[in-house]
Amino acid sequence: MLRLWAADADPVVAQLQRLESERSALALWRAAIERLGPAELDLGALANVGPSMEAALFVVRRGAGPTFADVSLPPNLLAREAQIDSDRLIVAIGTREAMAALAEQAAAQQGRKVDVPRWLGADRDANLALIAQREAARERDARALRADLTALDMRHGLEGALADVARAAWCFEQVGPIDGGAILSRMTGWTSDPTQMATALDVSGARAMVHFPASPPHAQPPLLLRNPRWVQPFELFSRLLGMPGRAGADPSGLVAVVAPLLFGYMFGDVGQGLVLLVAGLALSRRMPALRLLVPGGIAAIAFGVVFGSLFSVEGIVPPLWVQPIDAPLPVLVVPLVGGAFLLTLGLLIGGLEAWWAREFPRWLLAESGLVVVYVGIVLAFVDTGALYLALIGVAWQMFGNAWLERRPLKRRLRAGLLAVLQLVEKTIQILINTLSFVRVGAFALAHAGLSAAAVALAERTGSVVGYAVALVAGNALILVLEALVVSIQTTRLVLFEFFIRFFVAKGRAFRPLAPPSISTGESLHERTT
Repeated sequence: MLRLWAADADPVVAQLQRLESERSALALWRAAIERLGPAELDLGALANVGPSMEAALFVVRRGAGPTFADVSLPPNLLAREAQIDSDRLIVAIGTREAMAALAEQAAAQQGRKVDVPRWLGADRDANLALIAQREAARERDARALRADLTALDMRHGLEGALADVARAAWCFEQVGPIDGGAILSRMTGWTSDPTQMATALDVSGARAMVHFPASPPHAQPPLLLRNPRWVQPFELFSRLLGMPGRAGADPSGLVAVVAPLLFGYMFGDVGQGLVLLVAGLALSRRMPALRLLVPGGIAAIAFGVVFGSLFSVEGIVPPLWVQPIDAPLPVLVVPLVGGAFLLTLGLLIGGLEAWWAREFPRWLLAESGLVVVYVGIVLAFVDTGALYLALIGVAWQMFGNAWLERRPLKRRLRAGLLAVLQLVEKTIQILINTLSFVRVGAFALAHAGLSAAAVALAERTGSVVGYAVALVAGNALILVLEALVVSIQTTRLVLFEFFIRFFVAKGRAFRPLAPPSISTGESLHERTT
């Protein structure tokens, strides 16, 4: 905090120091001119003496004695003197060597040398007026700089930081250094219950002074997702991209429904789904990510009933809908419609996030046109009249962005046209994303094709044993191959087709510290031996 304040305040402090030095010099010249009497002293001429001569004002502080006897004027030097309280003012002109000698004596008496300003002239009253004007200007500049410093102090919380430093200094003065034990602990981080933390420290008997200052304005508190137990495994998907911000949506609950549906649709088989379910239950403790096989296996069993497939064999389980090989077109169309619905939902979630971030009016004017255009194009496959809805979305996008520009008409037109071009690009992207969901139906067909091939090979063996061995081997191959491929495709559709519509990883995940590897009672010698 102090370093951030210093980085911003150092230039202001340097300007203030320069102004104070100038004001001090002006005050000395004003006092010298007033006390030198009405005699004419052409200071303008002194400021422009030749290259071998030099003129200046010297301030000599009174020493331990009652006089300035320890400061003598060198030869080759002309001077006029005046006295202000305990200071001796000397306006001198002489050779550079003589002036340097006098400057050394003044410095020895904690004095200083002040050059003759070039803007001074021969008239005493005019010089005093000029000095008064410059003093007033320097005072105004100094007040402005002090106001800037005050604003910086408030912005960086300087008062609180200095209070922390004073509190720490008091602690060291009163308590002394912590050198009585072998273990020194320093706790830092975030807590939602400072009272409980302080109580725990009191109970532990630790010698500590607890202080919980307000978090810095630039610091971002960590976030923790709170989902039901059955949703928690699906937090893995959002973790792959990061943590949603405080005004962002956590899509884990929605993914807990969508991901198993996609997986099960591509892996529709009752027997194979049962194997995946058992594998997920058996291996989830060793590999937590395999917990996803449990809902995936349940969905595969459900779609196996829908497609009528049991360990690749059709006919044992009557299909509730169709068998993919017999009706490929509906199998391809259903995920396409589902994908369109999912992407529309993603766009609307983006609007919900804008509402939470208090930016909904801007989203409504600048981005909601894409939702209208997309819905219009999708509905046009059912009724071409929906294209008018898409045209309304284009007009809305153009006029909304032009309205937000709030600039001259030329810039508003430019903003509206640019918004239309961006809308065209985003519409093409989301239509391509929609077509990507056709692969869900394609993989369902591929799964049915592999299953049919495995059954055909088993039937070619000509024996019951051969049939069983070939069918088991075929199902094992399908399980290993498609479990990997279908998992990748499900992840790809969720992350790169759905999440990109709204998900922004602006948050910081809460990661608690791991406990120490050895107990506090175990010595280092015991650990190493």
